[in-house]
Amino acid sequence: MTLSLPIDAEANKLLSSDPLALLIGMVLDQQIPLEKAFTSPYVLAQRLGHAPTAVEIAEFDSERLVAVFAEPPALHRFPKAMAARVQEVCRALVEDYDGDAANLWAGVADGGELLKRVASLPGFGKQKSQIFVALLGKQYGVEPAGWREAAGGYGEAGSYKSVADIVDGESLGKVRAYKKEMKAAAKK
Repeated sequence: MTLSLPIDAEANKLLSSDPLALLIGMVLDQQIPLEKAFTSPYVLAQRLGHAPTAVEIAEFDSERLVAVFAEPPALHRFPKAMAARVQEVCRALVEDYDGDAANLWAGVADGGELLKRVASLPGFGKQKSQIFVALLGKQYGVEPAGWREAAGGYGEAGSYKSVADIVDGESLGKVRAYKKEMKAAAKK
């Protein structure tokens, strides 16, 4: 599958070809613009000189990893916390999925199992897990039976609720409008 988020073409290429990069982007997608979150795996690969493996990040010296995340421009507005979170996720991948992010979704029986696997990762609550399931289904071709239901409202065809629905600048605008509407409704 080829992702077409409104970010640098090389960053999209990495996200499309490297399941770990896609997962790291999702980990980082909080409290920063999604363009930054999903570009950061590419910047991380540039800083390391190669796309890292989950085993490499899991075993990386924690202080050195924080330094890589914090190097200007930082990969996230909270580089220390997010370096630790990415490392925790990679350690979970090593422990439970042979260090391969694609094994997270490989061979799942259905959408419910996929959601359960994603939700077991550090930092993946219900909403983030549903968004990632929707992203996998809508843009990555991971479509086990019931994936749309498992993704909740984020799995709806033709919706513009999350990164799963963004393929260009126009769809990005629609997702941003939806999020703004939801924030306004929450304040009432």
